[in-house]
Amino acid sequence: MPSATLPSGSLTRLATFGEPQLHVDGDLITLAFASDGSLWSVEEPGIVRHWKIDGGQQLEWHRLSDLETLWAFSRDARVLASASNDLTLWDTSSGNILTALGQDSWVSALAFHPDPAFIATGYDNGSVRYWDFAGHHVVRKLDHHKRPISALAFSGDGKTLAVASEDKLISLWDLTKGTLIGLLKGHTDRIPAIAWHPKKNVLVSIGWDSTARVWDTATQQPLILLNNHSAQVTAATFSHDGSLLATADSANKVRVWDFEQKRETHVLSGVESEVRALAFSADGKKLAATGDRLIHVWDSATGQSIGGAGTRATTTTFVAVAPNGRVASNSGGLVTRIWDPSGKANLLAIPGRSPVHMVAFSPDGKFLATAAEKTLGLWNTADGSLKVAMDGPEEPITLVTFSPDGTTLASASTTGVGVWIWRTSDGEPILLIPDALEGAAVQALAFHPQGKVLAVGGIDWLATGGSNGAISLWNLEERAEIATIAEGATALAFHPDGKRFASATVDFAVCLWDAENGALLDELDGHEGTIRALAYSADGSLLASGSEDMTLRLWSARGEELAEIEVDSQVTSLAFSADGQHLFAGHANTTSSQYSLNDLRKRK
Repeated sequence: MPSATLPSGSLTRLATFGEPQLHVDGDLITLAFASDGSLWSVEEPGIVRHWKIDGGQQLEWHRLSDLETLWAFSRDARVLASASNDLTLWDTSSGNILTALGQDSWVSALAFHPDPAFIATGYDNGSVRYWDFAGHHVVRKLDHHKRPISALAFSGDGKTLAVASEDKLISLWDLTKGTLIGLLKGHTDRIPAIAWHPKKNVLVSIGWDSTARVWDTATQQPLILLNNHSAQVTAATFSHDGSLLATADSANKVRVWDFEQKRETHVLSGVESEVRALAFSADGKKLAATGDRLIHVWDSATGQSIGGAGTRATTTTFVAVAPNGRVASNSGGLVTRIWDPSGKANLLAIPGRSPVHMVAFSPDGKFLATAAEKTLGLWNTADGSLKVAMDGPEEPITLVTFSPDGTTLASASTTGVGVWIWRTSDGEPILLIPDALEGAAVQALAFHPQGKVLAVGGIDWLATGGSNGAISLWNLEERAEIATIAEGATALAFHPDGKRFASATVDFAVCLWDAENGALLDELDGHEGTIRALAYSADGSLLASGSEDMTLRLWSARGEELAEIEVDSQVTSLAFSADGQHLFAGHANTTSSQYSLNDLRKRK
């Protein structure tokens, strides 16, 4: 297909509504505080982000590499290391590669020396290497263990290296001589992390045996057993002065210890997935933890959540645009907000009792529909008052769309197979399609511009029907299915003329279909992740697609790719302004963005 692709970033981002509040798109791998109190994080697949803690504002971000499985920051977070079957050092602030070295075996553990020019690597064959990265050579080869290395840690003075192995032993090495000092024995299960006291000959090791063990490395004897954890211990770190120790376990509890007193001071909760990394700020006043696509930050003295953290995004962010240009977003949580994009002002906040999954403006903009768990709400956009609430489905309502004349609403659940049609005047259900796609889970709804036909798209995750899902067209007046396309869909959008519609496939393509006979007109390739959103401009000249690959793409009516725009978070929804001058996107990090299309129109 001929392409008229514009450079990445060709659309001007005019505004961002809401703050990310330390939300990320992928599973968090590691994090570290910088000396100025800001925070750096790495998430799968190799995306590094820089955060201002107060307010959770994202300062910058870089897409580095999706090939590495291990990531580690230097003590001051200025340098970042990544490894798999290669070892790469990155300048954190710029995202540029400083140097890279191939490896003879798979890297299973990483640790920076206090001087970030030196680094230790452990391998799946049990060997360990101590590198001078500035000189691109190995300083020491440390071979003792026969099983993979699970963790590494340098002493505060950088003269000794502790090595934990899958053999449940910890070896201590004199890096000046390259000799084995001794072995620490005691753990009865895997040792995922070790942490050296920054000022003493004391090492803390944690295990899947639910213990944290404190060792005197001079005598190689255990000092104390910290056994308050009731589950596998997964992460540990010291504050920079060594006065505090933090540990985390697979029960999603983070514990803070007064290390001198060996006394637990706080048990921190709120994380809803395994903590893979912990980090103290340089002054020890803040503690950060990886979590459920959310960085959690606490005041280490009081145990209170700070910086906007601790508020997990409960839903996908959806954005809707009214005819008068106002924008609504669920912000990934309980509160729905209506914004004036011209002044970037928050005009109205509609609080909810349960997570809002999706929002939709009525065609005249006077009402806003919210899909929240098992209830649809219809709100007056002038004052935020509730016109009517609609209850019925057993599954959480995650999809909602107005008919073109605004008299009905269609709703569905992405975990269910049924579609409900509601009368907006009184909130009464007037039609239930109990199995709209013959067993496939509904993922998308779209009304034909004339309003009589509803397109329902979905995925059959188990392919029980012999395909990956389907698209069905239902005549709501006749209450009958009039066409079926055996192609799974994650998003749908009708062209304004009603003669065609677009669907997003499980193969990351956009398909254009003839609405009359169901014939495939074109297939648009380019995305590298699941496409979550499709939208046509009001005049039908543009089609926008947004994906989990952190790009949105613009296509002409003929299917030419006009622009690929890389964004800082997965695209979860799209909507054009009525005048066709702007494109709005909802993102996985709870924010929404406004983009100008003027540059594109000038170049067409």
